[in-house]
Amino acid sequence: MFTDTHCHVLSNEYNNYRDIIHNLKKNNIKRIIINGYNLASNKEVIKLANKYPNVYGALGLHPNYIEDNNDDAINFIKNNLNNKKIIAIGEIGLDYYRNKENKKQQLKIFNLLLSIAENNSLPVIIHNREATEDLIKTLKKYKLKGIIHSFSGSYETAVKLINLGFKLGINGIVTFKNTNLRRTLKKLKISNILIETDSPYLSPEPLRGTKNEPKNLVYIASILAEIYDINLDNLAKYLEKNFTDIFDI
Repeated sequence: MFTDTHCHVLSNEYNNYRDIIHNLKKNNIKRIIINGYNLASNKEVIKLANKYPNVYGALGLHPNYIEDNNDDAINFIKNNLNNKKIIAIGEIGLDYYRNKENKKQQLKIFNLLLSIAENNSLPVIIHNREATEDLIKTLKKYKLKGIIHSFSGSYETAVKLINLGFKLGINGIVTFKNTNLRRTLKKLKISNILIETDSPYLSPEPLRGTKNEPKNLVYIASILAEIYDINLDNLAKYLEKNFTDIFDI
């Protein structure tokens, strides 16, 4: 069975989110980590994680949701880190693709959340889009472990992030025909990999254009099984070991 380490199975994304969660085991999904990205989503993450045994949560503030006043969102994160079902701070990070004007504010919030994670001995789940140089420079200041969500960068970037204590979150991008990600992964050990869907986004081939769900992990896992020349059962065992290297549950 597999773990979806990054998804957004929330009521504002799915009318059938309860059914998706109830069907996880049937779809060979052991657990999911629902990532919050603002105050409202963080509140729902708490509710879902508390309700369902196979749902865990990460509380975060996505760089695209940074506002002039972020105190309520950050205080909510701080005040709920003692919940045993909250196993990471995320989704957090830097995004210079959508918004380059607030780089300083993004870096300020990112540093603050990384400090909170470090002080609470929690892993982080990191968003990075067109901000790799600043991301690596910032992460070097902390002693953290976690996942680089939706990794699709170069081998050289992968090595730098792995050396900082991170595993690479691989999702539907690895199934795309025009990706270089498979070539990069062939140069990396399987111990550096975790899988995710980023549901409802980034549906894998052959489902592009549809709303993604955790059950679609099988398409990502199948590509990784080919890359590392192992069967799905053994892949699941490797990924479970990688998961427990990062998360304490």
